[in-house]
Amino acid sequence: MITDDKLNEYARLVIKVGVNLHRGQPLVINSPIEFLPADFARRIAREAYKAGASDVTMSWSDEKSALIRYMMADDAAFDTFPAWRKTLYDDAEAAGAAVVSIHAENPDIFKSVNPKRLKASQQSAGMALKDYRARLMSNKNTWCVVSVPTPDWAMKVFPELKPGDAIACLWDAIMASVRVSGDGNAIENWHEHITFLSRAARFLNRAQFASLHYTNELGTNLTIRLPEGHVWAGGAEDAEDGTPFAANIPTEEVYTLPHRDGVDGVAVASRPLVYGGNTIEGVRLTFERGKVVKYDADKGKDVLKELLENDEGATHLGEVALVPYDSPIQKSGILFYNTLFDENAACHLALGKAYPTCLEGGADMTDDELLAHGVNDSLVHEDFMVGSRELSIDGTTKDGKTVPVFRHGNFVDFG
Repeated sequence: MITDDKLNEYARLVIKVGVNLHRGQPLVINSPIEFLPADFARRIAREAYKAGASDVTMSWSDEKSALIRYMMADDAAFDTFPAWRKTLYDDAEAAGAAVVSIHAENPDIFKSVNPKRLKASQQSAGMALKDYRARLMSNKNTWCVVSVPTPDWAMKVFPELKPGDAIACLWDAIMASVRVSGDGNAIENWHEHITFLSRAARFLNRAQFASLHYTNELGTNLTIRLPEGHVWAGGAEDAEDGTPFAANIPTEEVYTLPHRDGVDGVAVASRPLVYGGNTIEGVRLTFERGKVVKYDADKGKDVLKELLENDEGATHLGEVALVPYDSPIQKSGILFYNTLFDENAACHLALGKAYPTCLEGGADMTDDELLAHGVNDSLVHEDFMVGSRELSIDGTTKDGKTVPVFRHGNFVDFG
């Protein structure tokens, strides 16, 4: 059952662990205007001011208004991005603001929209915010993505329930996944969890595998080359000024970047991909020398096509993430239709932009230098899940030895 104590503890977790806000630091909160996200955004704002925030800026969004625009505006409306919104984010970044984004959308709201309009809108926003997003992905500022229920989303997850019951069940599932029980121990729980993920990252960083080979019962058979000097991260990472923060709440992953030209084989998605207000199911991608050369989907293939055609980098991988199959989110048995949660139920990959921080010295490299090191760039970064109960992953060392990393969907004992 959701209570004020739980909600406030969750908001405090976002401020104290998520963005780890400093006294005197500004905060930007991106939130839908629907009641539950807006209420939670205000709770985060209160916790931010308690922590000494110099100011809190609310950036509201409304996907229902966006749907009206997608259905009725002229095509040219999607070729530009509002200058005032770009200025808001650029100025916030320059002021050292922390950024919290509440990701709570209806997974199917844009299913009737022409995919070309969605693509145009994504591209114009991507171009306008390219530098801002690059700075966040290089950890110049602290940032965190979280979520709370909305009625449409809750009914998608629990279609057999009445709306009020569906929202209550989704709240319970979210609170369990973010380790908030209302007993005041959420921050301590998170520090313990971060310690485990850090151990897994240390194991992988010591190994410095030249490549990973994935196989499972769904048909995934994929080899991923890792660039020299790649860095595994997980749980928490450090901003440019050394501040530790947790970019995703929840998170169960350790992740790095692949070599953009070093991916070969077939990847079969184990869960739906929600992209642009559409649900894409049964995704199958074939890679050659890092690039998607063949793709298919049981549902939403036209939307998958538009995703892959965003730019050249959208056909390459930008992230490799390892998640134990026996994670709390997987054990819940719930398909959330929300990448923030579903990606933490299973190992996943991401099409598009890589995190420069996952390469030694990458945060300070130019775009050309990153490309020379095999780091992918794109206007998009979209995760899709490949983990399953029978997933096996083997690492190949630089001297050609094979080391088991995952068996039966989980980490081997890494000590």
